[in-house]
Amino acid sequence: MMLNSDQTEIDLPPTHSESESVFSDCGGGRGGTGEDTGGLGLCPQSRVAEAGEAVKKDLQHLSREERRRRRRATAKYRTAHATRERIRVEAFNMAFAELRKLLPTLPPDKKLSKIEILRLAICYISYLNHVLDV
Repeated sequence: MMLNSDQTEIDLPPTHSESESVFSDCGGGRGGTGEDTGGLGLCPQSRVAEAGEAVKKDLQHLSREERRRRRRATAKYRTAHATRERIRVEAFNMAFAELRKLLPTLPPDKKLSKIEILRLAICYISYLNHVLDV
């Protein structure tokens, strides 16, 4: 879904109107609109819903960058990111190992750094081009 510049990333659910009972989610209440309760006697679901709405309203006024920073600060996001990074590094190292197998060195099992592998690959490609040109 694409967002226009006027839209926000968070779509808030409709809130209760003044005439609706806050206790309607709890299966009843003290009758009427719940305006005379003063916030006392709310069921746990209502408290959680109000806390969730407060968080959404708090996030709504933030810029897109700030919402992104807060989302990235969660443990779930960090764990997923670390997993993706680990997979990327493993693939990178496997690619260097494959390239290393193709390059001639003396001794053949000599341990080379990544930069040495790249420099040796450049020299070897240059040598092969020269052999083909002759």
